Amino acid sequence: MVPRYSTVSWKWLLIIFALLGVISSVFYSRHLSARLEQDERVHVNTWVEAQRTILQSSDSASITLATQLSVQNNRIPIIETNEKDSITGNYVNLDSQQVNNDPNFLSRKLIEFKRYQSKPIVLVLNENPYTANHYYYGKSSLLDEIRWYPIIQLLIAALFIALLIGALRYMARNQQQTLWVSMARETAHQLGTPVSNLKGWVELLKERPENIDIARELNKDVNRLQLVTDRFGKIGSAPNLEKDFPANRITEVVDYMSRRMGGQVAIHCDLEGIQDRSALISPPLFDWVIENLLKNALDALEGKGTISVSGQVDKSTLVIDITDTGKGMNSTERDAVFVAGFTTKKRGWGLGLALTKRIVEQYHGGTISIHWSEPGKGSCFRVEIPCLPA
Repeated sequence: MVPRYSTVSWKWLLIIFALLGVISSVFYSRHLSARLEQDERVHVNTWVEAQRTILQSSDSASITLATQLSVQNNRIPIIETNEKDSITGNYVNLDSQQVNNDPNFLSRKLIEFKRYQSKPIVLVLNENPYTANHYYYGKSSLLDEIRWYPIIQLLIAALFIALLIGALRYMARNQQQTLWVSMARETAHQLGTPVSNLKGWVELLKERPENIDIARELNKDVNRLQLVTDRFGKIGSAPNLEKDFPANRITEVVDYMSRRMGGQVAIHCDLEGIQDRSALISPPLFDWVIENLLKNALDALEGKGTISVSGQVDKSTLVIDITDTGKGMNSTERDAVFVAGFTTKKRGWGLGLALTKRIVEQYHGGTISIHWSEPGKGSCFRVEIPCLPA
Protein backbone atom coordinates (compact mmCIF):
# COMPACT_ATOMS: atom_id res chain seq x y z
CA MET A 1 0.00 0.00 0.00
CA VAL A 2 1.39 3.40 -0.98
CA PRO A 3 -0.58 6.34 0.47
CA ARG A 4 -1.04 9.04 -2.16
CA TYR A 5 -0.16 12.03 -0.06
CA SER A 6 3.22 13.54 0.69
CA THR A 7 4.78 14.22 4.07
CA VAL A 8 5.02 17.91 4.82
CA SER A 9 8.80 17.93 5.38
CA TRP A 10 9.01 21.70 5.81
CA LYS A 11 7.24 21.40 9.16
CA TRP A 12 9.98 19.15 10.46
CA LEU A 13 12.68 21.44 9.07
CA LEU A 14 11.05 24.39 10.81
CA ILE A 15 10.88 22.49 14.09
CA ILE A 16 14.50 21.30 13.78
CA PHE A 17 15.79 24.84 13.11
CA ALA A 18 13.77 26.20 16.02
CA LEU A 19 15.07 23.47 18.34
CA LEU A 20 18.65 24.11 17.22
CA GLY A 21 18.18 27.78 17.99
CA VAL A 22 16.75 27.06 21.43
CA ILE A 23 19.46 24.47 22.23
CA SER A 24 22.15 26.97 21.21
CA SER A 25 20.50 29.58 23.42
CA VAL A 26 20.39 27.12 26.35
CA PHE A 27 24.11 26.36 26.08
CA TYR A 28 24.96 30.05 25.74
CA SER A 29 22.77 30.88 28.75
CA ARG A 30 24.52 28.18 30.78
CA HIS A 31 27.85 29.70 29.74
CA LEU A 32 26.69 33.15 30.87
CA SER A 33 25.36 31.69 34.13
CA ALA A 34 28.72 30.06 34.88
CA ARG A 35 30.58 33.31 34.19
CA LEU A 36 28.13 35.30 36.30
CA GLU A 37 28.52 32.80 39.17
CA GLN A 38 32.28 33.29 39.08
CA ASP A 39 31.90 37.08 38.97
CA GLU A 40 29.46 37.00 41.89
CA ARG A 41 31.87 34.93 43.99
CA VAL A 42 34.60 37.50 43.25
CA HIS A 43 32.20 40.30 44.28
CA VAL A 44 31.33 38.50 47.53
CA ASN A 45 35.05 37.97 48.27
CA THR A 46 35.62 41.66 47.62
CA TRP A 47 32.71 42.51 49.90
CA VAL A 48 34.12 40.28 52.68
CA GLU A 49 37.53 41.90 52.37
CA ALA A 50 35.79 45.27 52.63
CA GLN A 51 34.20 44.07 55.90
CA ARG A 52 37.65 43.02 57.15
CA THR A 53 39.01 46.47 56.40
CA ILE A 54 36.09 48.18 58.14
CA LEU A 55 36.54 46.00 61.25
CA GLN A 56 40.34 45.95 61.49
CA SER A 57 41.76 49.01 59.72
CA SER A 58 42.48 52.32 61.44
CA ASP A 59 43.13 54.20 58.22
CA SER A 60 40.17 56.45 57.42
CA ALA A 61 40.83 56.43 53.67
CA SER A 62 40.85 52.63 53.59
CA ILE A 63 37.69 52.50 55.65
CA THR A 64 35.99 54.97 53.29
CA LEU A 65 36.96 52.91 50.23
CA ALA A 66 35.87 49.67 51.91
CA THR A 67 32.53 51.22 52.85
CA GLN A 68 31.97 52.27 49.24
CA LEU A 69 32.77 48.74 48.03
CA SER A 70 30.46 47.28 50.65
CA VAL A 71 27.55 49.51 49.63
CA GLN A 72 27.99 48.61 45.94
CA ASN A 73 26.70 45.08 46.60
CA ASN A 74 22.98 45.67 46.18
CA ARG A 75 21.93 42.43 44.52
CA ILE A 76 23.73 39.40 46.03
CA PRO A 77 22.05 38.18 49.26
CA ILE A 78 24.48 37.32 52.10
CA ILE A 79 24.03 35.86 55.59
CA GLU A 80 26.68 36.05 58.30
CA THR A 81 27.38 33.26 60.83
CA ASN A 82 30.04 32.88 63.53
CA GLU A 83 32.80 30.28 63.76
CA LYS A 84 30.23 27.81 65.14
CA ASP A 85 28.02 28.42 62.12
CA SER A 86 25.34 30.14 64.22
CA ILE A 87 23.52 33.03 62.59
CA THR A 88 24.72 36.35 63.99
CA GLY A 89 21.73 38.30 62.73
CA ASN A 90 23.69 40.26 60.13
CA TYR A 91 22.57 39.99 56.49
CA VAL A 92 22.38 42.02 53.31
CA ASN A 93 19.96 42.14 50.34
CA LEU A 94 17.18 40.20 52.08
CA ASP A 95 13.67 41.42 52.87
CA SER A 96 13.95 42.89 56.39
CA GLN A 97 10.17 42.77 56.84
CA GLN A 98 10.16 39.00 56.29
CA VAL A 99 13.12 38.64 58.67
CA ASN A 100 11.25 40.55 61.39
CA ASN A 101 7.93 38.75 60.87
CA ASP A 102 9.33 35.21 60.54
CA PRO A 103 11.90 34.01 63.14
CA ASN A 104 12.85 31.06 60.89
CA PHE A 105 13.27 33.05 57.70
CA LEU A 106 17.06 33.45 58.01
CA SER A 107 17.48 29.77 58.94
CA ARG A 108 15.59 28.65 55.83
CA LYS A 109 17.56 31.02 53.66
CA LEU A 110 20.82 29.77 55.17
CA ILE A 111 19.91 26.18 54.23
CA GLU A 112 19.11 27.38 50.71
CA PHE A 113 22.43 29.25 50.43
CA LYS A 114 24.37 26.19 51.68
CA ARG A 115 22.80 24.11 48.91
CA TYR A 116 23.97 26.69 46.41
CA GLN A 117 27.49 27.20 47.87
CA SER A 118 28.38 24.66 50.56
CA LYS A 119 31.71 26.33 51.49
CA PRO A 120 31.42 29.77 53.08
CA ILE A 121 33.86 32.64 52.69
CA VAL A 122 35.68 32.87 56.03
CA LEU A 123 36.80 36.10 57.67
CA VAL A 124 39.17 35.29 60.58
CA LEU A 125 38.91 37.92 63.29
CA ASN A 126 41.27 36.41 65.87
CA GLU A 127 43.54 33.37 65.91
CA ASN A 128 43.70 32.90 69.68
CA PRO A 129 41.08 32.50 70.83
CA TYR A 130 39.80 31.60 67.38
CA THR A 131 36.92 33.78 66.26
CA ALA A 132 35.68 34.18 62.71
CA ASN A 133 32.72 35.19 60.59
CA HIS A 134 31.40 32.87 57.88
CA TYR A 135 29.58 34.36 54.90
CA TYR A 136 27.08 32.36 52.84
CA TYR A 137 25.54 33.88 49.76
CA GLY A 138 22.74 32.98 47.35
CA LYS A 139 21.88 33.56 43.72
CA SER A 140 21.15 37.10 42.61
CA SER A 141 17.92 37.92 40.81
CA LEU A 142 19.91 38.51 37.61
CA LEU A 143 21.36 34.99 37.74
CA ASP A 144 17.87 33.54 38.20
CA GLU A 145 16.60 35.54 35.22
CA ILE A 146 19.42 34.24 33.00
CA ARG A 147 18.66 30.65 34.03
CA TRP A 148 14.95 31.07 33.29
CA TYR A 149 15.57 32.80 29.99
CA PRO A 150 16.07 29.68 27.78
CA ILE A 151 12.92 28.07 29.19
CA ILE A 152 10.89 31.19 28.42
CA GLN A 153 12.51 31.30 24.98
CA LEU A 154 11.60 27.66 24.41
CA LEU A 155 7.95 28.35 25.29
CA ILE A 156 7.86 31.38 22.97
CA ALA A 157 9.48 29.36 20.15
CA ALA A 158 6.99 26.50 20.68
CA LEU A 159 4.07 28.97 20.59
CA PHE A 160 5.45 30.61 17.45
CA ILE A 161 5.92 27.25 15.70
CA ALA A 162 2.41 26.14 16.71
CA LEU A 163 0.86 29.37 15.39
CA LEU A 164 2.90 29.22 12.18
CA ILE A 165 2.07 25.58 11.49
CA GLY A 166 -1.59 26.26 12.31
CA ALA A 167 -1.69 29.19 9.88
CA LEU A 168 0.07 27.22 7.13
CA ARG A 169 -2.23 24.23 7.64
CA TYR A 170 -5.24 26.53 7.47
CA MET A 171 -3.97 28.03 4.22
CA ALA A 172 -3.21 24.58 2.78
CA ARG A 173 -6.67 23.32 3.80
CA ASN A 174 -8.32 26.30 2.11
CA GLN A 175 -6.29 25.72 -1.04
CA GLN A 176 -7.22 22.04 -0.94
CA GLN A 177 -10.91 22.84 -0.57
CA THR A 178 -10.72 25.29 -3.45
CA LEU A 179 -9.11 22.56 -5.55
CA TRP A 180 -11.86 20.09 -4.60
CA VAL A 181 -14.56 22.56 -5.60
CA SER A 182 -12.86 23.29 -8.93
CA MET A 183 -12.41 19.59 -9.70
CA ALA A 184 -16.00 18.77 -8.72
CA ARG A 185 -17.50 21.54 -10.84
CA GLU A 186 -15.27 20.73 -13.81
CA THR A 187 -16.31 17.07 -13.54
CA ALA A 188 -20.00 18.08 -13.46
CA HIS A 189 -19.45 20.29 -16.49
CA GLN A 190 -17.65 17.57 -18.45
CA LEU A 191 -20.33 14.97 -17.63
CA GLY A 192 -23.21 17.24 -18.59
CA THR A 193 -22.99 16.90 -22.38
CA PRO A 194 -22.48 13.10 -22.65
CA VAL A 195 -25.28 12.48 -20.12
CA SER A 196 -27.64 14.60 -22.22
CA ASN A 197 -26.60 12.67 -25.33
CA LEU A 198 -27.20 9.35 -23.57
CA LYS A 199 -30.69 10.45 -22.64
CA GLY A 200 -31.37 11.08 -26.32
CA TRP A 201 -30.13 7.59 -27.29
CA VAL A 202 -32.34 6.04 -24.60
CA GLU A 203 -35.37 7.80 -26.06
CA LEU A 204 -34.48 6.43 -29.50
CA LEU A 205 -34.25 2.91 -28.08
CA LYS A 206 -37.70 3.27 -26.53
CA GLU A 207 -39.20 3.76 -29.99
CA ARG A 208 -38.65 0.06 -30.74
CA PRO A 209 -40.81 -2.29 -28.64
CA GLU A 210 -38.14 -4.99 -28.55
CA ASN A 211 -35.75 -2.57 -26.81
CA ILE A 212 -38.10 -1.43 -24.01
CA ASP A 213 -36.46 -3.57 -21.28
CA ILE A 214 -32.97 -2.54 -22.35
CA ALA A 215 -34.01 1.12 -22.52
CA ARG A 216 -35.54 0.93 -19.03
CA GLU A 217 -32.33 -0.38 -17.45
CA LEU A 218 -30.18 2.04 -19.41
CA ASN A 219 -32.43 4.87 -18.30
CA LYS A 220 -31.80 3.92 -14.65
CA ASP A 221 -28.05 4.15 -15.14
CA VAL A 222 -28.33 7.40 -17.11
CA ASN A 223 -30.42 8.88 -14.31
CA ARG A 224 -27.73 7.70 -11.91
CA LEU A 225 -25.10 9.51 -13.96
CA GLN A 226 -27.25 12.61 -13.90
CA LEU A 227 -27.50 12.33 -10.11
CA VAL A 228 -23.71 12.03 -9.84
CA THR A 229 -23.36 15.10 -12.07
CA ASP A 230 -25.76 17.05 -9.86
CA ARG A 231 -23.84 15.98 -6.74
CA PHE A 232 -20.54 17.23 -8.10
CA GLY A 233 -22.22 20.46 -9.13
CA LYS A 234 -23.40 21.07 -5.55
CA ILE A 235 -19.90 20.80 -4.04
CA GLY A 236 -18.66 24.25 -3.00
CA SER A 237 -22.08 25.90 -2.80
CA ALA A 238 -24.38 25.92 0.20
CA PRO A 239 -26.90 23.09 -0.34
CA ASN A 240 -30.62 23.47 0.22
CA LEU A 241 -31.45 21.46 3.32
CA GLU A 242 -34.97 20.09 3.50
CA LYS A 243 -36.93 17.99 5.92
CA ASP A 244 -36.64 14.33 4.98
CA PHE A 245 -36.50 10.88 6.54
CA PRO A 246 -32.90 9.55 6.46
CA ALA A 247 -34.11 5.95 6.91
CA ASN A 248 -35.98 6.16 3.59
CA ARG A 249 -32.96 7.64 1.82
CA ILE A 250 -30.69 4.92 3.22
CA THR A 251 -33.11 2.19 2.15
CA GLU A 252 -33.18 3.47 -1.44
CA VAL A 253 -29.38 3.61 -1.65
CA VAL A 254 -29.03 0.14 -0.10
CA ASP A 255 -31.56 -1.28 -2.58
CA TYR A 256 -29.67 0.26 -5.49
CA MET A 257 -26.28 -0.96 -4.24
CA SER A 258 -27.46 -4.47 -3.30
CA ARG A 259 -28.52 -5.18 -6.90
CA ARG A 260 -24.95 -4.47 -8.01
CA MET A 261 -23.12 -6.46 -5.34
CA GLY A 262 -21.72 -9.91 -5.96
CA GLY A 263 -23.57 -13.02 -4.88
CA GLN A 264 -21.15 -13.63 -2.01
CA VAL A 265 -21.83 -10.26 -0.37
CA ALA A 266 -24.79 -9.94 2.01
CA ILE A 267 -26.17 -6.63 3.22
CA HIS A 268 -28.46 -6.25 6.25
CA CYS A 269 -30.46 -3.20 7.28
CA ASP A 270 -31.87 -2.42 10.72
CA LEU A 271 -33.29 1.10 10.64
CA GLU A 272 -36.30 0.69 12.93
CA GLY A 273 -34.68 2.95 15.52
CA ILE A 274 -34.74 5.93 13.11
CA GLN A 275 -37.65 4.94 10.85
CA ASP A 276 -39.95 7.78 11.91
CA ARG A 277 -37.30 10.42 12.64
CA SER A 278 -36.71 13.29 10.27
CA ALA A 279 -33.74 15.63 9.76
CA LEU A 280 -32.74 18.61 7.66
CA ILE A 281 -30.63 17.11 4.88
CA SER A 282 -29.68 17.60 1.26
CA PRO A 283 -31.09 14.36 -0.23
CA PRO A 284 -28.60 14.05 -3.13
CA LEU A 285 -25.60 14.73 -0.89
CA PHE A 286 -26.85 12.56 1.96
CA ASP A 287 -27.38 9.70 -0.51
CA TRP A 288 -23.81 10.26 -1.69
CA VAL A 289 -22.51 9.88 1.88
CA ILE A 290 -24.27 6.52 2.32
CA GLU A 291 -23.21 5.35 -1.13
CA ASN A 292 -19.56 6.23 -0.51
CA LEU A 293 -19.56 4.38 2.81
CA LEU A 294 -21.20 1.32 1.24
CA LYS A 295 -18.69 1.34 -1.62
CA ASN A 296 -15.87 1.63 0.91
CA ALA A 297 -17.29 -1.35 2.84
CA LEU A 298 -17.67 -3.31 -0.39
CA ASP A 299 -14.03 -2.64 -1.32
CA ALA A 300 -12.94 -3.81 2.14
CA LEU A 301 -14.82 -7.13 1.69
CA GLU A 302 -12.93 -7.90 -1.52
CA GLY A 303 -15.91 -9.82 -2.96
CA LYS A 304 -17.01 -11.80 0.10
CA GLY A 305 -18.57 -10.92 3.46
CA THR A 306 -21.34 -9.00 5.16
CA ILE A 307 -22.32 -5.33 5.39
CA SER A 308 -24.65 -4.15 8.15
CA VAL A 309 -26.44 -0.80 8.24
CA SER A 310 -28.10 0.22 11.50
CA GLY A 311 -29.54 3.38 13.02
CA GLN A 312 -30.54 4.69 16.41
CA VAL A 313 -31.44 7.96 18.10
CA ASP A 314 -29.27 9.39 20.85
CA LYS A 315 -31.14 12.37 22.36
CA SER A 316 -31.32 14.81 19.41
CA THR A 317 -28.84 12.99 17.18
CA LEU A 318 -29.31 10.33 14.50
CA VAL A 319 -26.55 7.72 14.78
CA ILE A 320 -25.97 5.63 11.65
CA ASP A 321 -23.44 2.76 11.67
CA ILE A 322 -22.15 1.04 8.54
CA THR A 323 -20.20 -2.10 9.47
CA ASP A 324 -18.33 -4.57 7.29
CA THR A 325 -16.55 -7.84 7.94
CA GLY A 326 -13.67 -6.93 5.65
CA LYS A 327 -9.94 -6.56 6.11
CA GLY A 328 -10.09 -3.75 8.67
CA MET A 329 -7.51 -1.01 9.16
CA ASN A 330 -4.35 -0.51 11.18
CA SER A 331 -3.71 2.65 13.23
CA THR A 332 -1.86 4.40 10.39
CA GLU A 333 -4.74 3.84 7.97
CA ARG A 334 -7.30 4.96 10.54
CA ASP A 335 -5.43 8.24 11.06
CA ALA A 336 -5.23 8.96 7.31
CA VAL A 337 -8.49 7.52 5.99
CA PHE A 338 -10.23 10.93 5.74
CA VAL A 339 -7.19 12.70 4.26
CA ALA A 340 -7.72 13.73 0.65
CA GLY A 341 -5.49 11.68 -1.65
CA PHE A 342 -5.08 8.73 0.71
CA THR A 343 -6.09 5.39 -0.78
CA THR A 344 -5.18 1.74 -0.37
CA LYS A 345 -6.43 0.89 -3.85
CA LYS A 346 -4.30 0.74 -6.99
CA ARG A 347 -6.81 2.95 -8.78
CA GLY A 348 -8.73 5.91 -7.44
CA TRP A 349 -8.10 9.46 -6.31
CA GLY A 350 -8.64 8.93 -2.59
CA LEU A 351 -11.32 11.65 -2.45
CA GLY A 352 -14.43 9.59 -1.58
CA LEU A 353 -14.15 9.59 2.22
CA ALA A 354 -12.64 13.09 2.28
CA LEU A 355 -15.69 14.43 0.39
CA THR A 356 -17.97 12.35 2.63
CA LYS A 357 -16.46 14.00 5.71
CA ARG A 358 -16.90 17.43 4.16
CA ILE A 359 -20.57 16.76 3.31
CA VAL A 360 -21.40 15.42 6.77
CA GLU A 361 -19.55 18.03 8.82
CA GLN A 362 -19.76 21.23 6.78
CA TYR A 363 -23.12 20.82 5.07
CA HIS A 364 -25.11 18.82 7.65
CA GLY A 365 -23.50 19.95 10.91
CA GLY A 366 -22.72 16.38 11.90
CA THR A 367 -19.70 14.17 12.49
CA ILE A 368 -18.23 11.09 10.87
CA SER A 369 -15.73 8.80 12.54
CA ILE A 370 -14.32 5.29 12.63
CA HIS A 371 -16.32 3.76 15.48
CA TRP A 372 -14.00 0.76 15.51
CA SER A 373 -11.70 -1.14 13.18
CA GLU A 374 -9.53 -4.19 13.60
CA PRO A 375 -7.28 -5.81 10.99
CA GLY A 376 -8.79 -9.07 9.78
CA LYS A 377 -12.16 -8.46 11.46
CA GLY A 378 -13.66 -5.40 9.78
CA SER A 379 -14.59 -1.79 10.38
CA CYS A 380 -17.50 0.36 11.48
CA PHE A 381 -18.02 3.93 10.25
CA ARG A 382 -20.37 6.08 12.30
CA VAL A 383 -22.29 9.09 10.99
CA GLU A 384 -24.07 11.42 13.43
CA ILE A 385 -26.35 14.24 12.31
CA PRO A 386 -28.86 16.39 14.21
CA CYS A 387 -32.46 15.21 13.95
CA LEU A 388 -35.72 17.13 14.27
CA PRO A 389 -37.99 16.64 17.29
CA ALA A 390 -40.28 13.62 17.01
